[in-house]
Amino acid sequence: MNASPRRRLLLVVTLALAAGYFLNDLVDAHAFTPTTIYFLDAACGAVGGTSYLTLRDDFTWLLPLALASAAGLAIWLAAARPAATWVLRPLHDLVPVLAQAGPQNLGHRIRAGAGEDEFTRLCRAVDAMMDRIMAGYEHQRRFAADASHELRTPLAVQRTLIEVGMAQPLTEEQVRLLTAQLLQTNERNERLVEGLLVLSEADQGLAVRTPQRLDEIVSAVAAAHRTRALTAGLRLTVQLHARAVDGERVLLERLVTNLVQNAVKYNHDGGAVTVTVGAANPALTVTNTGPLVPPDQVDGLFEPFKRLAGDRIDHSGGAGLGLAIARSITRAHNGTITAIARDDGGLRVEVRLPHSPSS
Repeated sequence: MNASPRRRLLLVVTLALAAGYFLNDLVDAHAFTPTTIYFLDAACGAVGGTSYLTLRDDFTWLLPLALASAAGLAIWLAAARPAATWVLRPLHDLVPVLAQAGPQNLGHRIRAGAGEDEFTRLCRAVDAMMDRIMAGYEHQRRFAADASHELRTPLAVQRTLIEVGMAQPLTEEQVRLLTAQLLQTNERNERLVEGLLVLSEADQGLAVRTPQRLDEIVSAVAAAHRTRALTAGLRLTVQLHARAVDGERVLLERLVTNLVQNAVKYNHDGGAVTVTVGAANPALTVTNTGPLVPPDQVDGLFEPFKRLAGDRIDHSGGAGLGLAIARSITRAHNGTITAIARDDGGLRVEVRLPHSPSS
């Protein structure tokens, strides 16, 4: 019988009450003989002045209920363990199904059907949980594969440069060139490892949340990047409104820094970068001029090591984790981040964050 535990329990109770009800008729027919009724009638008259037959007529509705309850209780106690086992069998049947779940078998599902009882809802919740676990596991697997690929190339470059230096005597100029190339490759590895650590930290969530002034953080980050923007021929504009959010200052600084750095890097000579802190949401908006971005490829920019057209980043710039880290930090602060392709080129990135209760 394919029924939920609740239906099985209702069936057991109904059968017990039915048995008690019919037991009342059995007792009334066989236990209360004329002789028994005579003695009961006499006893009731001596004690309370009322005959047994009168009492029985007055409480006719109570006797079947009392007998049914007593019989039901007796049957329940006698068959408690078998009944409990039968009632909980659907849950027991889930044990081997859930025991099969593992890293190599995350695709297994219960698929309980379209019912609305507790058991069916539990099965659907377990299936939804397995979907989330599988998505997270697949994301981590792809991330590890991409990270290993990104590390393999600069390490191979370092090995080649070292082998060249060991193969033959080098002039002083060649040594300086080789050293500069090794230093550049090593710096990129450091940025990549640092980015991976920040991304891992953000994915784990925040251990402590304290009120932070987002407008003050943006002001400091913008001041630190103003010279870089001017050197690149860009106009950096900051518009600030008082805004407090609960979070971790170091991660919020990294969020703003990554967005500003991307806006400066992916721009053109004579372009502009505008950073706005809003009193309402979006809490942070970073807009930049730059190359045209196909709207259908905007979401892919938040994936690690990705660029336009889904290709991997080249190895001349950053680690390709800027927007991925920004997304993870935003999620850790219970916020959302979106990017919108501008018609005349560049992006508009909006970050929505909950207001701090203390603000």
